[in-house]
Amino acid sequence: MSDQLTLSAEVRERAGKGASRALRREGRVPAVIYGNNEEPTLVHVEEKLLNKLLGTGHFFNSVVMVEVNGKAVRTLPKDVEFHPVTDRPLHADFLRVGEHTTVSVNVPVVFANEAASPGLKRGGVLNIVRHEVELICDAAEIPDDLVVDLTGFEVGDSIHISAVKLPKGAKTAIDDRDFTLATIVAPSSLKSEEGDTTKTEGEGE
Repeated sequence: MSDQLTLSAEVRERAGKGASRALRREGRVPAVIYGNNEEPTLVHVEEKLLNKLLGTGHFFNSVVMVEVNGKAVRTLPKDVEFHPVTDRPLHADFLRVGEHTTVSVNVPVVFANEAASPGLKRGGVLNIVRHEVELICDAAEIPDDLVVDLTGFEVGDSIHISAVKLPKGAKTAIDDRDFTLATIVAPSSLKSEEGDTTKTEGEGE
């Protein structure tokens, strides 16, 4: 399960572009906390700390306790807007959640045991179709990632979501089909050889 992250925030007295620009000049990032049938709260957070949390690699599938005026608010990060040139965070959105609220999160897919895949050992290439999967799960049970065990997969095999063990109580947002996460394709050299063979056979007929 993802670690719970903490982020200190201060209430924003003023909204608007001018006020936001002033905050950014001071190394702060404007943000909003919304949801759970409560009025939105306008806040600002330290840019360095926000960048540190973003650097964990699992910011968007972690519960973040945003501390506002001494009170911790349980949230789930929903969006961060970045500057198109500098990549500095410009604005962040946080959704209030209860401890066991059912939430929708995108969870990274990690592939393990490549050495145990006969297809990859023969030179096959892992073609990743989905780098993340949208899960619907308990806010207290959000996984860091979904691990796909590549043991036994051959060239030509497709790896579907059914091959992954989901956390207890979790389900995928796409529930009407056994969708593909990755395929193991033949290396280009093998494809070229097969193509040459086919061409030669065709010429001999």
